[in-house]
Amino acid sequence: MKKVMALVLGCMMAIGLMTPALAQEAKLILATGGTAGTYYPFGGAMAKIWNSKVPGLNVTAQATGASAENVRLVNKKEAELALVQSDTIDFAYNGKEAFKEKLTKMAAIAVLYPEVIQLVVGGDSKVNSFADLKGLKIGVGAPGSGTEANFRQLLDIYGMKKDDVRAQYLSFSESAEQFKDRHIDAFIVTAGIPNAAIMDVAVMQSIRILPIPADKLAQLTKKYPFLSPVVIHANTYKNQTAEVRTVAVNAVLIVSSDLPGDLVYKMTKALFENQAQLASAHAKGKEVNLKTAVTGVSIPFHPGAVRYYKEVGAIK
Repeated sequence: MKKVMALVLGCMMAIGLMTPALAQEAKLILATGGTAGTYYPFGGAMAKIWNSKVPGLNVTAQATGASAENVRLVNKKEAELALVQSDTIDFAYNGKEAFKEKLTKMAAIAVLYPEVIQLVVGGDSKVNSFADLKGLKIGVGAPGSGTEANFRQLLDIYGMKKDDVRAQYLSFSESAEQFKDRHIDAFIVTAGIPNAAIMDVAVMQSIRILPIPADKLAQLTKKYPFLSPVVIHANTYKNQTAEVRTVAVNAVLIVSSDLPGDLVYKMTKALFENQAQLASAHAKGKEVNLKTAVTGVSIPFHPGAVRYYKEVGAIK
């Protein structure tokens, strides 16, 4: 039976129905994030497109601890694809922050959408600015995550130290539960908006998202150029009646640099040629477009993705 299957596969390759690369890379893991974040359901929506549009390909979206873990999984060849924050990629590629060595066995496929830094407090909280968080219990994201790095960047700009707050290293869903039970005073989320964990809390109790004033926004974006100003529009969350000014990083789809160019080309092509399907499957899919797909990331793009972008004129 094995000989028969080998013969069939050989014939398929010979007549062009299956490339050797695709035959070898039929099953891929896409590292995403926690189930209460944006990465996991959005990754599932992308996997569905690839599985239906690229013959012989089977991509599985896997829940993880998000950006920092995802970079390591790809570089250790424990996942072939991952969703990561643009700042985390930069840190990993250059061996900065929590990364003690350079992790360079990865390449970009596409910049997907902005991930907004959202600091949540209770509607009746006396906390009105980031500086007011001193001495309080704060959910700062999973250990080593991009969200935790963003929290440390805010501490830096406000002239605060890690010991100035009582940091709780929690996932988005854990932070939401702890906040609802009033075990923590605030929590930070870096994700696409609206975020499921924050929406869940907002249904149960009144919340506010802390704004970042113009002078601090200017300091943040100057010192951390991968951050950019963004506005959370009114009514993004229940009872959020005013817009909130904050900052964002980019969500980026990366791939192992070992994956064959032909396969990455097909996946990139399928993603953008079926963007309408992605948009109908997940709200963030509406923000994926060729105009922004090739900017806002510091690591090289995979040659397979570059081939597609040159074909459609996104890269000259």
